[in-house]
Order: sequence, then C-alpha cells, then structure tokens
Amino acid sequence: MRLILLGGPGAGKGTQARFLTKRYGIPQISTGDMLRAAIKAGSPEGIAAKEAIERGDLASDETVIHLVKERITKPDCHQGFLFDGFPRTITQAEALKEAGIYLTAVVEIDVDDDVIIKRIGGRRVHEASGRTYHVRYKPPLVDNVDDETGEPLIHRKDDREETVRHRLEVYEQETAPLKQYYQDWTDSGEPAAPQIIQINGNGGVEDIRALINSELDKLKSVSDK
Repeated sequence: MRLILLGGPGAGKGTQARFLTKRYGIPQISTGDMLRAAIKAGSPEGIAAKEAIERGDLASDETVIHLVKERITKPDCHQGFLFDGFPRTITQAEALKEAGIYLTAVVEIDVDDDVIIKRIGGRRVHEASGRTYHVRYKPPLVDNVDDETGEPLIHRKDDREETVRHRLEVYEQETAPLKQYYQDWTDSGEPAAPQIIQINGNGGVEDIRALINSELDKLKSVSDK
C-alpha cells in the first residue's frame, strides 16, 4: 500500500496518517518531521528549510526530494509507505514518477479555509518535546503550560493567523494543482496511475477516518478480484 495524503495545512493529514499506518502496517513518511529533524540537526537542508518556513513559504523542491529519496530506501518501506505532506508541487510529483516510485492511491482531505485557520491558530507547542495542544480542542491543564513539565508553551510563528493565511495561499498556488495532475494521470488509463479518493474533511476525526477506510476498502476489494 503506497499512499499520498493531500490537503491544506491543518487538514488533518498527520492525524489520519497515524490511523492508516497502523491499519496497513506501513511507515508514515512526514516531510514535516524530516524537515524539523534537519532543522534541529543544522544540516544545509535544514537551514534552507527554516528560512523558508519562517517566511510562511514551502521548503524548496530540491531539499524535500533529497530527504524523501533517502528515507524510502530504509527497510521499513519495503512493504509500502504513506507520504504525509509530500509531494507538494508538480515538480516533486514528477520526481517521484521519474524515479519509478508508483502509488496505490492519492487521498485528498478537503477542508474549508476558515476551519483550517481555527485549527492551526489555536495550536500551542511544548518546544522541547514537540507535544501539541489546542486552546479550544485540546487545552493544557493550566493555560499555556505543558502538562508534563510545567514549562511554558509557545505559539509558533508558522501557526499564527497571518502566516496560516499565507500558507493557504501558497497551497492553492503550488500544491492544489497536484489534484489535477493526478486526476489527468488516472484518466489517461496508465496501469501505474494511482486511484483518486476525495474526502470531506470538515467533520470530526473519527468520521473522516471512517470515510477514508471505506474508500480504501473498496479499492482493495477491487484489486483483490
């Protein structure tokens, strides 16, 4: 099972990815996690990514493709994987195709912009551990304080409303065209083309999970015949 999750920032890709990787026994490959690790390590890719993210832009295609190609050579990817937040651009999608890395399905989680702004704008993070909270949906026991350490939480620059709005604009300009790219590939009838699954992501986590599972089960049922 080789899957891609598409959706704007805050669409719930990371949450649904955790469900899917457990269900199918495949690793979640999160470009966000890889970029944060690269930033923490101070690698050249990390330095470039940090500068882009702080502006509210995407990390460069070159940076992301380098990290992804390195990651999928690991043994845990031999039975499949799930890309979370990759590809973000047609250039990245083409790089996957040219490398012969074919996909089972592309799952798009579609969420309204105002819902995304509420989700991301309320995030608070314990920087040392990466634990996340939300002022409305998952508040800490004490306002702006990590439950486990008592240390202060931060409101990351890339979670603030003005940055989120910019990120959504970038998504529409650079990432949303991927939907048409994959649709055109599927419509071409090529055997290697992935299936397209579109999910309304405005609901609750469990509802979205059930919708995705149902669609993937249908796909698996067809492929097993």
